[in-house]
Amino acid sequence: MSNHWRQRQLGQNFLVDRNILDVIERLARLRPDDVVLEVGGGPGILTERLAARVAFVHVVELDERLRERLTAAVAGAPNVALHFADALDVDLKALAPAPVKMVANLPYGVAATVILRTIDELPSLEQWVVMVQREVGERFAAAPGTAAYGIPSVLAQLACDVKVLRPVSRQVFRPVPNVDSVLLGLTRTAPAAGPALSALVHGAFAHRRKTLAGSLALATSGSATGTVDRERVRAALTELGHPPDARAERLSPPELRALSESLAR
Repeated sequence: MSNHWRQRQLGQNFLVDRNILDVIERLARLRPDDVVLEVGGGPGILTERLAARVAFVHVVELDERLRERLTAAVAGAPNVALHFADALDVDLKALAPAPVKMVANLPYGVAATVILRTIDELPSLEQWVVMVQREVGERFAAAPGTAAYGIPSVLAQLACDVKVLRPVSRQVFRPVPNVDSVLLGLTRTAPAAGPALSALVHGAFAHRRKTLAGSLALATSGSATGTVDRERVRAALTELGHPPDARAERLSPPELRALSESLAR
């Protein structure tokens, strides 16, 4: 298996343009006392920049073939901890000191999951500046009523102010990806959605072509906690000023929170 194919399989397109590092650094508003989480360290180009400007950097990298190169890149930096592990498995709560910012060129295949996981499991995180595929960035920042609006949009926006900060040229990466990228910014404004609200959001969007009441009823049918009553959902939607047959994408994140609270009463 060629290295080129392996890198694509792992979703790794490494940053090679140092000008984009200046942009990332400026957008992340790095401070000398920051503790930063970087997922997808690659050969360490961004890691080196972060280590020179903040108090501590946690780097998570899956590809063992990069161990020697990444270790060498930060050999003179005592404020870097390398974690060779899958970002979907690493114990985020055990990271010490606790990260306050996430600055990363995220592997495409796990970007959305990593962002949502860090929102949920790292309450210490206050800010994210992350490179993602354009469609992923647009999904996170999507407004209600748009085609891109869905579970990631709601769960992220319940806890954060979310913005697509700027598009990024394909030419800043090697190998050059066949997709467009953006820098996505999140700033925490509230705690992550709890289990009940998260379950409601997943259920509400589980059957997008159905009404919200119908989708929730289908998603919870036969569940241990019982099937959600359609009529209660329809009544709660009316209280929120929506038609009883509204679909999930019509409700804003705060309205979905209010719906969850209404159904819990």
